Amino acid sequence: MGLLDLLFGGSKKAAYIKELYANGAVIIDVRTPDEFRSGHIKSSINIPLQTLSQKITTLKQKKKPIIAVCQSGGRSSMAVTALKNAGIEAYNGGGWSSLENKLT
Repeated sequence: MGLLDLLFGGSKKAAYIKELYANGAVIIDVRTPDEFRSGHIKSSINIPLQTLSQKITTLKQKKKPIIAVCQSGGRSSMAVTALKNAGIEAYNGGGWSSLENKLT
């Protein structure tokens, strides 16, 4: 799958994210703890965006791709940029509820 397909492919991107998840990718939810408590993907880890830089070493040690989610995709996009800058394979899963529906 090419980069443009992944970025703009819609259902292709969703299928790729689903495949990553099935193969062990870690989902991090970068919303606040209160937002996370109001609902989240069952297997996701809550790492608020403002604390992400403190968790980079821990995430690198997992040696797995990261799928970042938030409420609508804005904060997860910022998280993906930070993760990629740290050398971590990362993808924007967008809004958590939308991704949850695609993973089931």
